[in-house]
Amino acid sequence: MQWKAVGRWKASYLAIWIAIGLVAPSCLAKKQSADSVAPEAATGLSQQTLVTGTEWMVAAANPYASEAGAAMLRQGGNAIDAMVATQLVLGLVEPQSSGIGGGAFLVYWDAEKAALTTFDGREKAPYATTPRLFQNNKGEPLAFFDAVVGGRSVGTPGTVKLLWHTHQRLGKLPWKALFDPAMTLALEGFTVSPRLAKLVESDQEYLQRSAESKAYFFNQDGSPIKAGQTLKNPVYAETLNQIAEKGASAFYHGPIAKDIVKTVREAEGNPGVLSIMDLATYQVKERQPICAPYRQYSICGMGPPSSGALTLGQIMAMLSHYPMEKLGPHNVQSWRLLGDASRLAFADRGRFMADSDYVPMPTEGLLAPAYIEQRATQLKGERALADAKAGTPFWSHSMRYAPDESLELPSTSHFSIVDKERNMVSITTTIENGFGSRLMVRGFLLNNELTDFSFRSHVDGAPIANRIEPGKRPRSSMAPTIVLKDDQPYLAIGSPGGSQIIGYVAKTLIGHLDWGLNLQQAINLPNMNNRFGAFELEQGTTAEQWAPKLEQLGFKIKIKPLNSGIQAIRLDGKQLIGAADPRREGKVIAR
Repeated sequence: MQWKAVGRWKASYLAIWIAIGLVAPSCLAKKQSADSVAPEAATGLSQQTLVTGTEWMVAAANPYASEAGAAMLRQGGNAIDAMVATQLVLGLVEPQSSGIGGGAFLVYWDAEKAALTTFDGREKAPYATTPRLFQNNKGEPLAFFDAVVGGRSVGTPGTVKLLWHTHQRLGKLPWKALFDPAMTLALEGFTVSPRLAKLVESDQEYLQRSAESKAYFFNQDGSPIKAGQTLKNPVYAETLNQIAEKGASAFYHGPIAKDIVKTVREAEGNPGVLSIMDLATYQVKERQPICAPYRQYSICGMGPPSSGALTLGQIMAMLSHYPMEKLGPHNVQSWRLLGDASRLAFADRGRFMADSDYVPMPTEGLLAPAYIEQRATQLKGERALADAKAGTPFWSHSMRYAPDESLELPSTSHFSIVDKERNMVSITTTIENGFGSRLMVRGFLLNNELTDFSFRSHVDGAPIANRIEPGKRPRSSMAPTIVLKDDQPYLAIGSPGGSQIIGYVAKTLIGHLDWGLNLQQAINLPNMNNRFGAFELEQGTTAEQWAPKLEQLGFKIKIKPLNSGIQAIRLDGKQLIGAADPRREGKVIAR
């Protein structure tokens, strides 16, 4: 079958090629007018400015993807239509971060119903999983990348079913029409971005272990693909064509499903246990959002198996007991409070949070006002907490859990969409680690999501909540968020970044809601996160200047790259205001 490129997409993608050329990591942000310069904005970032519109807006992690979503909205589609098109293109042009071989969490505002809901498209552990999947013969955890690379780490993908399920219920345009941008790009080629080229170069050892990945990401002379090179993926186009024609069943049944299972089970040196039954029985789950009050706002997001909304909600709720607005971004006490509130929340996360379909959780107790006040009281004083331990939230019954040991490395993608009816999408989507399992099948990469589980199942006889079990969904830190004000949507926001996601979103919300920064300024603030005791400061930014002051308060310091990728859209009356994180290649498109 042949596909015809639509003229306006060709013109739009030419503009995108120009834009991508401007997103080199070495670009420095130009000085803006005095009233738009954020205090202590991170330096060394590409230039990004606020974008405004009145009808609709798309903020995604790659210009090609933003344009695909915008194309659907120009045709009269809604936010769900734009979401499908955006995701399909992201899987092509940003394959290291997300795609149809992975999973996603969607937070959705339905304007007609004036209702907020969430959709869980998280990957699942295969039914043949055992507690020893990520342990050696002695029962000790495998080294992380020994577990990741190959079929052992692959969970049942959920993204295609999420796109199909939500479109069938809420979409407006024909399903097949949503595939045209991605199929056109896959056939005619897209321009490799600096970020993709850099990541391929740095991951050569693992990417070349799979014949399909090696053939796609490396040139005939063995060199990795380069920025500015045109890359085609006709195999991905054919895969999308089948899903466009037959719906999600084309992915979860038949030849595509068989090839996925074959690739996982026959992965050289590290086979997995995924089966045809795992794919055939996968279901998306609609869940109630988790909302936490913050001053006059409600911070709402995805509940378990994501820890994002609960952990972010705890941080924000604790900080509501302190005058963050008066302290401001230049006061070290602001960062102490943010850092230690995060440490307390992460201690609870490690102890209690996991897939609530498998593990009883004190969800209400973790956000109960009395419990939050008790935790916030620990933040009094002016020095770092000597220790941050899990608390004892109210619970209808008792269960003793051991602290979690799972890793969650930064990758993933986030995008936000608002349509002219004011339906709102906030979706975080992933294949987990950069390039996932490194296994490629039918033009797309498979996830390594199972390594988000704890490799240990018990510690000193106590079970770990996030231990691996058949059919269970691994805990995530993805935090797609919709902020409500007066029970109406105010802001859609989220970020990639592994377990750093929660800190990225919290910093940006404090910057915007408390410190009066516009969205771009708040995103541009240097990232300063604290999850497990050490304050992590964004390398190459003014965050490094805080190191001596934070050390004086008793914190240990780690200076490292903290590459958030926030995409945010705010509703301001009839106006839409959007911003993209300059640390990545995001673009906001509006009308």
